[in-house]
Amino acid sequence: MTEPHDDYPIFLGSEIEQPEMNNAFFHVLPVPFEKSVSYGGGTAQGPSAILQASWQLEEWDGKSKPCQHGIYTHPAIDCNVSAEQVIDNIAKATKLILDNGGMPIVFGGEHTVTYGVIKGFRDAGYDDFGVVQIDAHADLREAYEGDKLSHASVMKRVVDLGIPLYQLGIRAFCEEEMQIREQHGVHFQDGEELVPNNIQSITLPDDFPEKIFFTLDIDGMDPSVFPSTGTPVPGGLGWYQTLNLFESVAKQRTIIGFDIMEFAPIKDFHAYDFAASLLTYKMMGIVERNSSKVK
Repeated sequence: MTEPHDDYPIFLGSEIEQPEMNNAFFHVLPVPFEKSVSYGGGTAQGPSAILQASWQLEEWDGKSKPCQHGIYTHPAIDCNVSAEQVIDNIAKATKLILDNGGMPIVFGGEHTVTYGVIKGFRDAGYDDFGVVQIDAHADLREAYEGDKLSHASVMKRVVDLGIPLYQLGIRAFCEEEMQIREQHGVHFQDGEELVPNNIQSITLPDDFPEKIFFTLDIDGMDPSVFPSTGTPVPGGLGWYQTLNLFESVAKQRTIIGFDIMEFAPIKDFHAYDFAASLLTYKMMGIVERNSSKVK
């Protein structure tokens, strides 16, 4: 890992100072990894853009001050190594956060990053948890262009570990992915159901795990909200719908961490950088207000 610097300032650094690691509940981990993107690029710049834009946020998110529980920004993961080593580095950093009693908030990079985070949870002894995914794509291919560590295969790696999965907003998938959904018992409410019907909440199955890791691919939201992604697909979720769906999960279960993936900044369009940063902070606020585990 590299130390924070101008490209990777601490989250909300205009308002707060970096606390001691053990005194923070929220732990931000930047992972500027981009190897297997299949259309537009730029996701490696996503973590830095979100962190820089966070300096324009207010402490008050409209309902509370999530930062009062401490936000510790970790050094960025070194991604100038093999994909396998990056995954291992992410897992180690995630385990460190969990071992210190924190909640990982991870910024990618391409969606492959999530696999490293999930491995970190497993390495830290988390055996019974589920994943809820907002995305335009199912990411359930066994491999994409021969690569099993592709962003298009990350959720297949997750279900291969036996982790229950609930997908939201999907609107681009292949026949193979439909078969894998059936084989692994993947739960889903796709974009064609959620968006036209303006569904703002979901009810998780009774047997879905109590602990939830939430992964949010920016392309799960509509390109009218976030064109700043490499693989935009029309018909996505809106701003408030996304937050409301996240909160509906937080009200039913315990969120143990979340990530923001596939954000690709557009030069000189700072609105999207700020929106990604604000989305993160509002999700922190939802966690804070719905969890008894926040310090």
